[in-house]
Amino acid sequence: MKKGRKLMKDKRIIGNVFIGYLRTALTCLCLLLPAILIVLPVLLILTGSVMDSLEMKAYLLPAFGGGEGFIQWKLMPDYPTFEHFGRLLFMTPSFFVLFWNSVKLVCCILIGQLIVGVPAAWAFAAYSVRGSRALFALYVVLMLLPFQVTMLSSYLVLDRLSLMNTHGAIILPAVFSTFPIFLSYGGFRALPPQLMEAARIDGAGELLIFVKIGLPLGKSGLLSAIVLGFLEYWNLMEQPLAFLEDKALWPLSLYLPEISWMQAGFALCASFITLIPAAFVFVLGQDYLEQGIIYSGLKE
Repeated sequence: MKKGRKLMKDKRIIGNVFIGYLRTALTCLCLLLPAILIVLPVLLILTGSVMDSLEMKAYLLPAFGGGEGFIQWKLMPDYPTFEHFGRLLFMTPSFFVLFWNSVKLVCCILIGQLIVGVPAAWAFAAYSVRGSRALFALYVVLMLLPFQVTMLSSYLVLDRLSLMNTHGAIILPAVFSTFPIFLSYGGFRALPPQLMEAARIDGAGELLIFVKIGLPLGKSGLLSAIVLGFLEYWNLMEQPLAFLEDKALWPLSLYLPEISWMQAGFALCASFITLIPAAFVFVLGQDYLEQGIIYSGLKE
């Protein structure tokens, strides 16, 4: 009887272990499939950027040459080459003009948001004033409005300020965006009020409390706002198309050569290089981004 019970117990243990492994395998499979679907376009861009033009012509002939059948693709080109990178980096000055336009726009917007948005977020989080919650709720509502809703009013204001067809038409509305205020507010709101009261009792002024306590302890929300802001404004498309007529002022996100089978590899190469700064910033700020999202979901 004891041996039979032990045998049954061992079978149950083995069955539970098997079920646990099966659940883990199914979970990994369910997570792996979406990951592959997300990474696959990046792999196609990378392989296409190092693919020979003649080889790409053979694959894309049904799309551009009026051929029959379906488009084919290989994750590993038969004849890899860096001719597209050489042409883009050494023979295309317009690419660098648009690249530095993007750098200028992103840097000016993020610096402006830090100057305007961070003190506003601190004021909402640190001071309880009558009507402050209603005003912050209005900020959240404004954050939910898409660009298409505010495009006409923004156009009229920018035209009256004579900022149309200048980088100021992109920078000025973005500086006063409510989204970085919302993220920074979550980080500041997580600070214990007793800490600031203790600093006031010790004789610290409000500016000193903001600089010495608020900024260092609430940096997670600030850095998450910077990371998300960089990812958003590095890939701007609608605002430049609406407010910038001169193509020399366009950001890099609008750089797209004429697409044909001869230019397809060149276009994929440009897309890959454009992707590098965004991926680099995301990898560096991933931890702060997660913390900022957590802070933004905290209840008061």
